[in-house]
Amino acid sequence: MTVAERVRELVEPLLADRDLAVYDVEMAGPVLRVVVDADGALDLDALSDASRAVSRALDGADLIAGTYTLEVTSPGLERTLRTPQHFARAIGEQIKVKTVPSAAPDAERRVAGELTAADDDGITLRTGTDDVGEPALRRLAYADIERARTVFEWGPAERPGGRKSNEKRDHRS
Repeated sequence: MTVAERVRELVEPLLADRDLAVYDVEMAGPVLRVVVDADGALDLDALSDASRAVSRALDGADLIAGTYTLEVTSPGLERTLRTPQHFARAIGEQIKVKTVPSAAPDAERRVAGELTAADDDGITLRTGTDDVGEPALRRLAYADIERARTVFEWGPAERPGGRKSNEKRDHRS
């Protein structure tokens, strides 16, 4: 069992008591990153409380040899997708995928589209429409995915002072 798996096993029940779910655990060099999620909003107070609880549990269990830096964070707006569960939770969202070079030597390695399906073997993306207007779908096995993330789509920016200018014009009419 890896360090990340042991940490996940230790902190999942602890965070569930706080209505938080473990989204991911990653040991990257000297940094232990515990990514937590919630059904509702995840504020700084909840993250601080989770960080203190995880830190106490790790100190007590002594799972990690040597020194490390603990980061307890949220997955953010654009979430990294690494596991089949991550992909399953993102069905219906826009995602970007970079494939491994050997996945499709003649195809584009960077793929973007709507995630339409995720199962135990891989994912299906709707990448647009084909020549006859049918959805263009691309199937990728998990082994062919180098990295993937959701894409947050920003709405159009409001013009600075736009509303006030329009209101003034409306009152003059």
